[in-house]
Amino acid sequence: MKFSQIKRWIPIGLIALLLTSCAPGNQEFVQQAAGFWMGLWHGFISFFTFIISLFNENVGIYEVNNNGGWYNFGFILGVSIFFGGSSKGTCRGRR
Repeated sequence: MKFSQIKRWIPIGLIALLLTSCAPGNQEFVQQAAGFWMGLWHGFISFFTFIISLFNENVGIYEVNNNGGWYNFGFILGVSIFFGGSSKGTCRGRR
């Protein structure tokens, strides 16, 4: 592999590490119940945590230790932001 190809993969690796470093279900660092902001983050990275959860049984998509409704709202909002929300339904082609 050439050095220019390696330089291309370093930012991708750093972004992947950043996105998966705060994955839900990590019981070692849990000090309090996850709230709205953690739900938003977990919803945003849900695609990446799903892929990782296929290969690692210690990683979950959803944080079990949460505070209820606000975490759920943040999670759904994060998922909808990442996957485009309802903006696809409002786009219409011209006739």
